[in-house]
Amino acid sequence: MRQTWRWFGPKDRVSIDDMRQAGVQGVVTALHHVPTGEVWTADEIARRQDGLSRMRDGSASGLAWEVVESLPVSEAIKTQTGDWRAHVANWIASMRNLKAAGIDVLCYNFMPVLDWTRTDLAWRRPTGATCMRFDFTDFAAFDIHILARKGAAEDFPDEIRDEAARRFAAMDDARREELAGNVVFGLPGAAESFSLDDVRDLLESYAPVTDAVLRRHFHDFLEQVAPVAQEIGMRLCCHPDDPPFGLLGLPRVMSTEADYAERMAAVDLPANGITLCSGSLGARPDNDLPGMMRRLGDRVHFLHLRNVRRDSDALRGSFFEDEHLGGQTDMVALIAAVLQEEARRRAAGRVDHQIPMRPDHGQDILDDIGRGGQPGYPAIGRLKGLAELRGVEAALSHPVVAGGVA
Repeated sequence: MRQTWRWFGPKDRVSIDDMRQAGVQGVVTALHHVPTGEVWTADEIARRQDGLSRMRDGSASGLAWEVVESLPVSEAIKTQTGDWRAHVANWIASMRNLKAAGIDVLCYNFMPVLDWTRTDLAWRRPTGATCMRFDFTDFAAFDIHILARKGAAEDFPDEIRDEAARRFAAMDDARREELAGNVVFGLPGAAESFSLDDVRDLLESYAPVTDAVLRRHFHDFLEQVAPVAQEIGMRLCCHPDDPPFGLLGLPRVMSTEADYAERMAAVDLPANGITLCSGSLGARPDNDLPGMMRRLGDRVHFLHLRNVRRDSDALRGSFFEDEHLGGQTDMVALIAAVLQEEARRRAAGRVDHQIPMRPDHGQDILDDIGRGGQPGYPAIGRLKGLAELRGVEAALSHPVVAGGVA
């Protein structure tokens, strides 16, 4: 696996020096400051490449921008309203500029409104570490009582709805504000600029968009962008829904293995591929991550390796982000499946035989706590996860390990 690290740009509290000391091989980043729907110009791409090429003292970092995460797909494209055709054209122009700059892998998502959803951004564990958590009951309290979305109560089981009412009544104003802020943080871009009224307006724009409609719009998008990606040698990889079940009455079309298979079959080109995120997909008990890697591995262009622990086996339920070798995904079996796919690709002579991977998220530990970094992206917690993943790969790759991949 190609070891990469997500970087949020010059304002990221985790620096280029930190990445270099972690021993990563490449960088995953994006031009977060460019408004959604606009073209990523060659100059802006070059500026980011130049910035990550040097350490604080001006010496060469030895790191390069290898994976884009993410080139945003606008809400206009997803709903096919407003300037959506121009946004698709700009997305393609951005993709061409990225490829011209030497970047071959482009991760994106097709989630309506929210890029991800959590109710706690620093949930304390017994060890003193903190992590991100999605509490289904707290989310119900937000949806029904804080956002006050029309019809929200009918979207939850009776026992969740009743407990949510009790929790909301017990919350003080500070916790209500914190909960709303945590959920809204998953909006793309600068989360602090969105109000609850903004969220309500976005939800209203999706009123006519059912699951079937969103699938059709997604296929329309793929029919325009995937052939261009195939032509220029860009590997597209869609990220799954996070969490992988319906929220806020919005459609979800990338939550299961069947969803992935349908999206790939819709435009059956090697460029139309997958970001296999073990954390997002692992929040559903019916997603078999090692099996998905074995069955869909031919089109896996990017890996997010993290683990979650679910509170129950409900298809929609609470979970928290566990240690990389904790949680309920068998990470050893998943990495074994990845190494088997890489071996198959090498034997076939594929240029993409090494799959880029990043240690996704991580618990805040040691000096991460109080550093004020991007939620889910601590320096030391991710370094710990990367070290654990490296160890698994090294053990499985050693020829004396029974069942290992030499």
